[in-house]
Amino acid sequence: MIKAVLFDMDGILYDSEYWYMQGTIKQMRAYGYKGPEKDIITGIVGKTMEGTYRALYDLLGGEVPYETIRRNNDRYFDVEHPLDYKEIMFPHVKEVLAALHADGKKLAVCSSSPMQLIVDSLKAMEIASYFDFVESGENLKHAKPAPDIYLKAAEALHMNPKDCVVYEDSCAGIQAGINAGIYTVARHDTRFYQDQSMADKSVNSIEELYDWIRKEDTDAGSHKN
Repeated sequence: MIKAVLFDMDGILYDSEYWYMQGTIKQMRAYGYKGPEKDIITGIVGKTMEGTYRALYDLLGGEVPYETIRRNNDRYFDVEHPLDYKEIMFPHVKEVLAALHADGKKLAVCSSSPMQLIVDSLKAMEIASYFDFVESGENLKHAKPAPDIYLKAAEALHMNPKDCVVYEDSCAGIQAGINAGIYTVARHDTRFYQDQSMADKSVNSIEELYDWIRKEDTDAGSHKN
């Protein structure tokens, strides 16, 4: 039986990735970057902010200072183009979280985003109360695709990894779940050149994930008889 569901955040609970990618591409073109957009996208999906800034710095050949990239990125997204997280939340997220909570599942958010962003966005979407544990990859020594964040979540929830499920979208996140020895479900998304083939299962929505969890629980219960 599945006892805990460990969620990534961006691309899973809400969809800011297209908005973020387009803003980042716009900034990179302003810096003079002439390479393919694909290299920007694949370089930053699933990364911590530090990893993102480092990837952009490398793509620019070190010609734009790291601190300039960080400062301009923060101003662009935090001040000039702030997000309405409730508006970009995926459909039925709140309802499914409520149902999982009612079913007795432990729930966690395991994101590469900064902790303050995680806290603020969960509060804005009015879903913070459903989660028993929240962690940022920036607090850990090894970011995704290392398994650290998912292993820490399982430990914090007092769960055997085999009793958990990871719900992810990025290649790095899926690999982190697999590396943690946790059954990993991908939300199918082909927009950002992410290889999701290593996932144990693919679904199109959080409702489909919930239906699968209910079926797994039912099957597990029937096997006890």
